[in-house]
Amino acid sequence: MTVRAPVSKLPDTGTTIFTVMSRLAEQHSAVNLSQGFPDFDPPARLIELVADALAHGRNQYAPMAGVTGLREAIAVGVAERFGSSVDPETEITITSGATEALFCAIIALARAGDEVIVFDPAYDSYEPAITLAGAKTVHLPLSGAAFAVDFDRLRDSLNARTRLVVINTPHNPTGTLLSAADRDRLAEVLAPYDCFVISDEVYEHIVFDRAGHAGILGHAGLRERSIAISSFGKTFHATGWKVGYAIAPAPLTQELRRVHQFCTFATATPLQCAIAAYLHENPRHYLELPEFYRAKRDYFLAAMEGTPFGFTPAQGTYFQLADYSSISDLPDVEFARRLTIEHGVATIPISVFYESPPASRLVRFCFAKERATIDEARRRLNDLQRLGL
Repeated sequence: MTVRAPVSKLPDTGTTIFTVMSRLAEQHSAVNLSQGFPDFDPPARLIELVADALAHGRNQYAPMAGVTGLREAIAVGVAERFGSSVDPETEITITSGATEALFCAIIALARAGDEVIVFDPAYDSYEPAITLAGAKTVHLPLSGAAFAVDFDRLRDSLNARTRLVVINTPHNPTGTLLSAADRDRLAEVLAPYDCFVISDEVYEHIVFDRAGHAGILGHAGLRERSIAISSFGKTFHATGWKVGYAIAPAPLTQELRRVHQFCTFATATPLQCAIAAYLHENPRHYLELPEFYRAKRDYFLAAMEGTPFGFTPAQGTYFQLADYSSISDLPDVEFARRLTIEHGVATIPISVFYESPPASRLVRFCFAKERATIDEARRRLNDLQRLGL
C-alpha cells in the first residue's frame, strides 16, 4: 500500500531560519552569533533551586495554569513595574516558552476569515499560527532606519475583519523599542475597532533606553484588550528551559487556557518551583539586566569597530543589526551563508522576517555571549574587507 503525503497545512513554511543557521554553524565549526541564546549559565542559585525541587518531589504535573507561587510572584512584579493589579488565579498562565503562549493566544482568538496585522520584520512564529487558525496575515512594514510603526498605514489597514494586532517590543530582530507615545497612539488608532492585541514582550527587561520598557500592561486603555507575553528563558539566561507566561484579562485568559490545556497542559514543575523560589529570594533580579546586557552590547560594538560593518546601537534585546552594504552586494541570505562557511561566523539574515523584503543589506548578530566568544568572532572577521565577501 502506498501512503500519500498529506496536503500540508503550512505549504509555504520551511525550516525556521534559526535551525538552518545553527545547523550550518555546527557543520562548519562557526562561531554561532545567529540563534538567540546565551553561551553562559543561569544564576548559580537558580540552578541550586532546580536541583532542590527535583530532590524534594516536585516532579509531577503542575497545575494547568501554572504553579501558584510562580503566578503570585509574577503578579507582584507587574504591580511593581506597571502599577497594574493582575489576578494570579484568573489572569496569569505559565506556558512552555513564549512561543507556546503566542501560539495559544493566536489560535484562541483568531478565526477563519479574520485578519491579523503583524509588523515586518516580524518574528517567524506569528504567521504559521495565524495560518493554522484559518486567518489572513496582513503585513505592515516598519518604517525607516528606526523601524517605526506607520500609524497612518495601520489606521488604513484596520477594518471589521481585523481580529488581532501583534506588536513586539523590545523588537526582535531589530533591537528597537515602542515608546510610551507609540503605545498611546496605538490605543487611539484601535479605539473604534473590536479587536485584540498580542504584545510579545519577551525582552522586556533588556532595555537600554532611559525611558524604559513601554509594556502593554502599563496602559489602561490597551490592557483590557491585550495579551502580554514574556519569557523567563530570556530573563534568566535559560532559553532551553522553555518557561514563559501570558497575562490577560480573565475572559481572554480563559480562551487562551482552553487551547493551552490541550497543547502542553502544564510546564515543567521543578523549573516553575525553582523560578518561584528565586523570585521570592531575588525579586529585583530584573533590574540588573539592562546594565548586564548593555556591557555585552558595547563590548561587541567595540570589538567590531575595525570591521566594515555599519552599526546603530540596539535599544534593547540581545541582538544587534549590522549593515554589510560596504562589504557585499549579495542578498542577505547568501551573505549570511557565505559568512558562516567562509569566515566561520554565523548570523541571521533579516529578509526572512518580511513578506516583501526591502533593498537593505542587514544581518542580525546575537551578543549574549562571553567575551571570548566575541573575541573569536572578531578574529575570524579580520580579513573580511580584504577578501571582499
